[in-house]
Amino acid sequence: MNNIGVGISGIGSFIPEKVITNEDLSKMVDTSNEWIVERTGIRERRIVQKDTTTSDIATIAAKRALEDGGILPEEIDLIIVATVTSDMAFPSTACIVQKNIGAVKAAAFDISAGCSGFVYGLNLAYSFISAGIYRKVLVIGAETLSKIVNWQDRSTCILFGDGAGACILDACEDGYGILATDLGSDGNGGHLLTLPAGGSKLPASLETVSQNLHTIKMDGREVFKFAVRVIEKSANIAVEKAGLILEDVDFFIPHQANLRIIQSAMKKLNLQSHKVYVNLDKYGNTSAASIPVALDEAYRRNLIKKGDVVLLVAFGAGLTWGSTVLRWNKQEV
Repeated sequence: MNNIGVGISGIGSFIPEKVITNEDLSKMVDTSNEWIVERTGIRERRIVQKDTTTSDIATIAAKRALEDGGILPEEIDLIIVATVTSDMAFPSTACIVQKNIGAVKAAAFDISAGCSGFVYGLNLAYSFISAGIYRKVLVIGAETLSKIVNWQDRSTCILFGDGAGACILDACEDGYGILATDLGSDGNGGHLLTLPAGGSKLPASLETVSQNLHTIKMDGREVFKFAVRVIEKSANIAVEKAGLILEDVDFFIPHQANLRIIQSAMKKLNLQSHKVYVNLDKYGNTSAASIPVALDEAYRRNLIKKGDVVLLVAFGAGLTWGSTVLRWNKQEV
C-alpha cells in the first residue's frame, strides 16, 4: 500500500440518557459534589438501563459511524471491540455487533486493554490495513461500567460512566490519517486496577458475590501517579515517531479519567487549553469509550479541521498505555 494513508472515514458515538449527578451519589455514599469536583472534575455521568448491554450501545455507535462514512455494513472486513464489560465471556461482543449491523463479511474479535483499548484497536486496524490484509476496519470502544461498579464504594463509584464510540478506518490520501503510534504495558502494575472475580482465578461463587469481588478495585493514588508519568512519555514517543514536535499538535484528546491528570499532561506537554478536549465533567470515565466519544464530539463541533494534527493518549488497566498521532483526513461536518 505505497503512498496510501490509513485514516478515519466514518465516526459515531452513543451516550445513554440516564444521568447520575454528584448530588445523587451523595445520597448513596458519604461524598459531596464539592469533594468529587475538586478531586476529579466530574460533575455527572451517564448510565445505561438495566437491560441494556455493551453490544447494544456498541451497535448504535457502529451504525452511526457507518452512516457518517456512507459505508455499507457488508463493506466492513473486520470488527474490533475494545471493552472490559463484554456481554459475556463468549461469544465476543464484536461477533454480536457483527450480527446486529449485518456485516456479513467481517471477522470479529474483542480486545482487553482497559481504558487504552480503543487506541490499541486503532493500532491493530492501522496495521491490518497497511499490510494489505483488510481494507475497512470498524474499531469500537464500548463500556457499561455501571454494571461492574460497587455503588457503596465511594472511591470508585464516583468515577465511572457508560458510553460507546466507533471509527471506521480505511485508505486515505497519502500524508493523512495515522502518522505514528506508541503502545506499552507494565504487568507489574496489574494489581492496581482489577476486576478480581469471574475468571478462572476466582470463578463466580456465593463467596465472590458476597465479597463484591465482581466489581472494580483500584488503588487510585498509584494509578494517578502512573497516568501522569506515562502520558508525557508516550505522547513524546508518538510525536517523535511521526517526525513532528509537540508544537505541531493542533488538538489533544486524552483519556477522560481525571481532570487533574489532564491538567498535569497539558502542563508537561505545554499545550494550551483551547487545543485540549475535555468532557469528563459530563460523562466521567467511560474507559475504552472515552477517546472515541470525545473525538466524535470534537468532530461534530467542528473543532477539528482537515489537516489538523490530532494526538490521542490513553492509559488504563494492565497497566497499559497508548498514543496515536494522526493528520485529520475528514472534511468538517
